[in-house]
Amino acid sequence: MEQPPAGPPSEPAANDSAPVGRAFVVSHNAASVDGRLAISPGMLLMFDERWPTYAGSTYADVQRRHRPGAILEGAGSLVREDDVPAPLPAATEPAEVLLNDYLPPDVVGRTSGGWLSVVDSRGRIRWLYKEYPGEQWKGWHVLVLVSRSTPLSYLAYLRREEIPYLVVGEERVDLSQAMSALRQRLGVRTVVSTAGARLNGAMLRAGLLDEIEVEVVPIAVGGTTTPTMFTAADLAATDTPTRLRLLGVTELREGRVLLRYAVEEVPQ
Repeated sequence: MEQPPAGPPSEPAANDSAPVGRAFVVSHNAASVDGRLAISPGMLLMFDERWPTYAGSTYADVQRRHRPGAILEGAGSLVREDDVPAPLPAATEPAEVLLNDYLPPDVVGRTSGGWLSVVDSRGRIRWLYKEYPGEQWKGWHVLVLVSRSTPLSYLAYLRREEIPYLVVGEERVDLSQAMSALRQRLGVRTVVSTAGARLNGAMLRAGLLDEIEVEVVPIAVGGTTTPTMFTAADLAATDTPTRLRLLGVTELREGRVLLRYAVEEVPQ
């Protein structure tokens, strides 16, 4: 029986509370005191100068704290909804080839840090970087999570660019299947999701979050459609919220506070 590869060297040997068969998942977000992930709807946070920035690196802190084998993002964190991607040539490879996981051994072999895994079942992102720049990202490589409905032209593009992908789901990316595939196919034990509201909300509703941590930024935003931490279907009158247990509170510089919670009980 084939054994999964060992996790990237940055990971701990094991996670004592890791769920069976899938990666342990921590969500991490910087949010305003009212839980907003952005200042205005439809604006990518990375391009909004109004969002406070601080000395040091949040990602570096996350890496030290959790030593993840993968960071999880949604396509919406990297491209706007109304962005029109550059057209791609038609695929020449047959569907039965393209709809298999693509994990080129030479790329997997040199990915010593971890995976920047991005959900992109619609094939919206045209990648400028395969291995992210910066010393803290040394050894990290892009990994795209796609579904069987992803355009074949996009899968062919990823193969031409030697960008690995996992096919997880039919009409859209099945997040539970994705977390299992990361563990079983790539040996990833811990995933940190720094994704936006919709992907976070989908992870919450799917019962896939094991820890939730929030870096509270000392601003208040308000708004009616500005994204919050978890955008998901409303709970019915008979549903119960996800129960959390406080793990720690840390006061950071410049008025920020880090809150860490374990997910104690997932509603059935």
